Amino acid sequence: MERARVIKDELVEQNTRFLAVYIEAKNSCLTLLSEREDKLGTLAIAVPKPKDMFAPPTSSILLGEKNAVTARIFAEHLASKKEKIALVSVYLETISETQAQTFFRKLVEKVTRPEPEKEGTST
Repeated sequence: MERARVIKDELVEQNTRFLAVYIEAKNSCLTLLSEREDKLGTLAIAVPKPKDMFAPPTSSILLGEKNAVTARIFAEHLASKKEKIALVSVYLETISETQAQTFFRKLVEKVTRPEPEKEGTST
């Protein structure tokens, strides 16, 4: 049985650390996006639409309100990209949501890259 993948990454922009923790399970993914340290922030959930429906994923805020726009944007993006339930938390202290979106977009792309194919072992 395969376990969840956990990936952590960070980048420094404008003298500020931006952090991402990404956990991917078989049917869902959870991403924590934060400034300076790993913290739970505004939490959004998005559910992908069935493949035969041409509509964006639906999303809701589960916790908080401060960074609701960014949390929903990334939750919907991940639900659509991964075709799984996506939870995204956004915690910001000093940087505005609009400034942080660019940095978080880079981090999300890095942590959600597909796993490299493992070389097959023959027996």
